[in-house]
Amino acid sequence: MAKLTLSVAVGDYDRTRPLIDGAVQIDGVDPVIMTLSPEEIFFRAFREAPFDICELSLSSFTVKTAAGDCPYVGVPAFLSRAFRHTSIYVRKDRVARPQDLKGRRIGVAEYQLTANVWARALLADHGVSPSDVVWVRGGLEEPGRIEKVAVALPTAVRLEAAPEGATLAGLLAEGKIDGVISPRAPSCHEAGHLDVGWLFDDPTEAAKDYYRRTRIFPIMHLVGVRRELAERHPWLPAAVLKAFTAAKTIALRHLGDTAATKATLPFVEEQLRDARQLMGPDFWSYGLGPNRHVLDAFLQHHHDQGLSPRLARAEELFHASTHETVKV
Repeated sequence: MAKLTLSVAVGDYDRTRPLIDGAVQIDGVDPVIMTLSPEEIFFRAFREAPFDICELSLSSFTVKTAAGDCPYVGVPAFLSRAFRHTSIYVRKDRVARPQDLKGRRIGVAEYQLTANVWARALLADHGVSPSDVVWVRGGLEEPGRIEKVAVALPTAVRLEAAPEGATLAGLLAEGKIDGVISPRAPSCHEAGHLDVGWLFDDPTEAAKDYYRRTRIFPIMHLVGVRRELAERHPWLPAAVLKAFTAAKTIALRHLGDTAATKATLPFVEEQLRDARQLMGPDFWSYGLGPNRHVLDAFLQHHHDQGLSPRLARAEELFHASTHETVKV
């Protein structure tokens, strides 16, 4: 039987590179690989669903799944994870602690971005709810960005558009907003603006403390398979999970080979050791079981922030064939 020729759109990461270069194959699939930025993949996937298999935003996917109109079924291969303590940038001349953000204006490229859901969850831990802030939506570096997925927010959440022609980075530099939540650093921060900095002075230590208390390593992206494909070929989602898991295993093996480090970064061996000491050997786990508590927390925050009209369950995010994997 001929293999299925399917498009696969993912970011270029160490954990996807074995799929990109062909070292790992998806059973039964002849892939057409596209390495694209997350922003491009997500925008196209939720507007037109042109990709057969692709990386997806967990938040956008949850919005669509809770509404019952998602064109993709999920596979619990979590291509992006990150602690979002480094994603909250503020005017340090007026904001010293999270509680100082009450009544302030915070810029977001899209209210429903996954990074923003997790960052708002961090603020909620400090008593700052979404209704305590005026949210200003706009492009981080280019004006005119809109939500890729339509959301209907509670009336208590105040969301307004940035002024025409303005960017969030520019507004923050000028002091016209008090903060920005973004997975990418605003250019004014990168340029060393004296009054712009992280909300958490030591975000790494804050993230480690958060993990010790919650055991949560936030999930950003999952993998999706076009729903109609999964319905025609119910073996496909499990095959996709198997392949992405194998690719991650290779990436971690390479990362641990420090005879000649595979990352262009000093102290890789030490950082890998520290991560394993804090989070265990499988610190970047795939699969529903090991991540249920992370997903449950995310889904609760997503619902509490008004992004999903009902509280979704972790099981419904993923194709049934991926809920469990074979063990030898």
